[in-house]
Amino acid sequence: MLLGTAVALHAQIPYRQVQEEVNARMVKLFGSGGVRGVEGYGTGIVVSPQGHILTLASQLLDTPDLKVHLADGRRMKATLVVMEPALDVALVKVKSDNDQEELDLPYFDIVQAAKRPMASAGDWVLAFSNQFQIATRDEPMTVQHGVIAAVAKLAGRRGIFEAPYNGDVYFLDAITNNPGSAGGALTNRKGELIGIIGRELRNTLSDTWINYAMPLTAKIEVREGEQVVTRTLSDFVLLGMQGKYKPTPKQEKKVGYGGYTGIVFVPKVIDRTPAYIEEVEPNSPAEKAGLQPDDLIAYVDGEPLTSIATFQEIVRRAQPGTTVLKLEVRRGTKLVPIELRVESKPAANPPK
Repeated sequence: MLLGTAVALHAQIPYRQVQEEVNARMVKLFGSGGVRGVEGYGTGIVVSPQGHILTLASQLLDTPDLKVHLADGRRMKATLVVMEPALDVALVKVKSDNDQEELDLPYFDIVQAAKRPMASAGDWVLAFSNQFQIATRDEPMTVQHGVIAAVAKLAGRRGIFEAPYNGDVYFLDAITNNPGSAGGALTNRKGELIGIIGRELRNTLSDTWINYAMPLTAKIEVREGEQVVTRTLSDFVLLGMQGKYKPTPKQEKKVGYGGYTGIVFVPKVIDRTPAYIEEVEPNSPAEKAGLQPDDLIAYVDGEPLTSIATFQEIVRRAQPGTTVLKLEVRRGTKLVPIELRVESKPAANPPK
């Protein structure tokens, strides 16, 4: 009797058909990155027949040469439409070589999918993604089977950076935090979309890797003037496709310095000027750590450093006397590991 029941249940769940239907509604993304710790590939979910794609906000999209590989093998250009940092998501759009061409792609209706109740702990799920760049062109995504271990608030970080979204997520009993997985699809056994796979994060409480997905019901509260309004993931997709979504305004930070390093960088001629050191002040934390002029700070606590401005923001948020930054500095052709202790600002010496 039990065997007959198991066979009957298996017959009702054509996993191969589910895999094919879900894969047709997904894309492989290729963009900025390609260096150690910064992958140049990722995953996206098609959310309109015209080629709108939902994915996670990341450095991958920071390029004018963003490429998309459709499930049928076509390789197309794409552009960033809008990004919502507070939800940690972005919307991109496929660009056809022929502006008159109607793509008519298979897609997930996010607005309708978000109306379904959230999944619960113990539910079986399937995770689809381009982890480790396994798939290109018409090759199918990877598929992992697992269960929802818990539904709870996200408390995560990547290196020194806290996760921008801290609402409810699905914690998964499947390893989905691999390179390239972010932006993948989480579905139920029927192939119905229930979430978007998150990025590689560590739990701020246990310092262990987190496998999670953001539910389609994800929402944030933001202040607009004197009012506090709620924004949802489905609102982001719908209004983003209409060109009406306005990202959450960046919060103004208080002027001031959290610490002092003694580093004098080259002039910031552009917003993303690389963190090249021009001078090191005598008797400063930088000199004690062994930093030298012409060093390029490439990594901070294992995360790539994109600009001088990013490093200065890290120092502003540091705790003087207790924060030790683990740097990797490009010196000539070598990467040199250096530990830099952030100190209090000297009374007669302005911070750099």
